[in-house]
Amino acid sequence: MPQKILLYCDPGIDDSLAIIYALLNPEIELVGIVTSYGNVNQEQATQNVAYLLELGGKEDIVLIGGAKTPLSGEFTPYYPEIHGEEGLGPIKPPATIKGELLNFDAVFKLIEEYGDELIIVDVGRSTSLAISFNLAGAETMNSVKGFYIMGGAFLTPGNVTAGAEANFYGDPIAAGIVMEKAKNSVLYPLNVTKEAIITPTMIEEIVKEDNNPYQNLIKEIFDYYFKAYQKLIPGIEGSPLHDVMTLFAVTTPQAFKYVEKVVTVGLDEGNLRGVSIADFRPKPDEKGNKLTIALEVNTDTFAENFVKTMSSPISNNH
Repeated sequence: MPQKILLYCDPGIDDSLAIIYALLNPEIELVGIVTSYGNVNQEQATQNVAYLLELGGKEDIVLIGGAKTPLSGEFTPYYPEIHGEEGLGPIKPPATIKGELLNFDAVFKLIEEYGDELIIVDVGRSTSLAISFNLAGAETMNSVKGFYIMGGAFLTPGNVTAGAEANFYGDPIAAGIVMEKAKNSVLYPLNVTKEAIITPTMIEEIVKEDNNPYQNLIKEIFDYYFKAYQKLIPGIEGSPLHDVMTLFAVTTPQAFKYVEKVVTVGLDEGNLRGVSIADFRPKPDEKGNKLTIALEVNTDTFAENFVKTMSSPISNNH
């Protein structure tokens, strides 16, 4: 049986490739997508998701409007130099949404419908997931099978500041709520996601045959993303697909090595903002909600799975 997933995201190139990966993966059944601000504003993120669903003839997947700003209400900077003006690199999706954008309470209807068959995957800022906990309460939210979250960095450099990863930095208050309240949670920090390198050679392999409606799009947005990363990290051989790796982990948890830790998130406006903190001492002083944290990954398994999945015909699970 494919795994039912409710995806929280903010597309963005990386998120868009993650959505395509989910739609092409026979082991995943995407039952809903919550769109939030992050890489682009919430309205643009919604248009991008609607465009991807329409391309694949998957407009029946529930589309839910998420957060437009962080819990602090502060201004959010976007990154057009990495994701393009509209979040899909050089692609300009149509401004119309054919499907219906549902209100936020649709999240709780899906949880009620699927219960412990559902995994919630959050690859964007934590705002919408934190709001879900604030509105429904921890008991309802934790009635799902578990949470797979992309965020944080442990004993490794951040990617927005020296210590902070982008999702946690974008809304540290929300990230802290999720770390404290989400049970059965697995966190995929930069430690593993920065290793999710996809190279131009892999993309060439994917587009060699015309198997699905996404192949041209995959190449165009990847090429844009790769050029952006070559400027950020001179000499890099490909682009890290942080969000795709988090979805890969749902179906292939054995590709990772994990530890269990209590995680807190720095709130201070200085150097600690958005920094994920866990106690790695031999005798840690830990009280609170323990999360499973992925610290190592088999990159060959990921790369093989990515090429195979993205070369596949569209899955009929949805």
